[in-house]
Amino acid sequence: MTHHSEALRVITAANPSPLTGPGTNTFLLGHRRIAVIDPGPDLPAHREAILAAAGAGRISHIFVTHAHLDHSEGAAALAAATGAPILAFGPPEAGRSPLMHRLALEGGLDGGEGLDRAFLPDILLADHEVVDDEEWSLTAIHTPGHFAGHLSFRWQDWIFCGDLVMGWSSTLISPPDGDLADYFRSLDRIGAENPARLLPAHGDPVETPATRIAELAAHRRDRTAQILAALRKEPGDAAALAARIYDIPPHLLPAARRNVLAHLIALAELGAVRPSATLSADTVFTVA
Repeated sequence: MTHHSEALRVITAANPSPLTGPGTNTFLLGHRRIAVIDPGPDLPAHREAILAAAGAGRISHIFVTHAHLDHSEGAAALAAATGAPILAFGPPEAGRSPLMHRLALEGGLDGGEGLDRAFLPDILLADHEVVDDEEWSLTAIHTPGHFAGHLSFRWQDWIFCGDLVMGWSSTLISPPDGDLADYFRSLDRIGAENPARLLPAHGDPVETPATRIAELAAHRRDRTAQILAALRKEPGDAAALAARIYDIPPHLLPAARRNVLAHLIALAELGAVRPSATLSADTVFTVA
């Protein structure tokens, strides 16, 4: 367990992977009445560590940034053990844009990257909604991009940013759950909050938020340029383009393909590329 301040502790779940880094960070805010942010995967040892860290305090609220299993799966068991309500934006598909709903229906597009299909919060949180308690106050900020129903939470001048911003890696954007246009808007939104520190759900705190946000936006713009350059040479689908653009181990290519698909969908909406058929994971694109 790590202490970020007198009021804030973090426990990292034992679920390391190429997409989760060292594991999912579960944050405990407060002493007497404790807010848990991202209870993580449903691992008994992790749940017991959360309960032990709470000590004599009572877990009064369980906040979930988004309904991926590595963030939300442990919420139900923790709620059953503590009686605390689960607070989030909504069920797994909440917040999807009309475009992403259409792609899921017409294009058979299913991100499927650890979607917690059983997740159902007790209390729905809207953008700007404030939850006050004796020792803390959290403001919900709707930050889609990695996930349509993704929330960040502001506490004083720090922001718990889930998977939107990480220091060790860029986030996965996998349609229809992920949306590149939303991602850019959410980066701008978090930047406009001018936080002193970002607390991601994976990896260490981000101590220079403005710099990191600018780096992530530039990385996505560079990736867009690479995709357009590759398409000028030869048409391709997301899989072919990822293989041509990325220099990564084979086991990381599936995630790279989903990121490329997110860029292609955004470019198609802008009219910069042209799909050969209904948008799907296998659609071949050309430069418009």
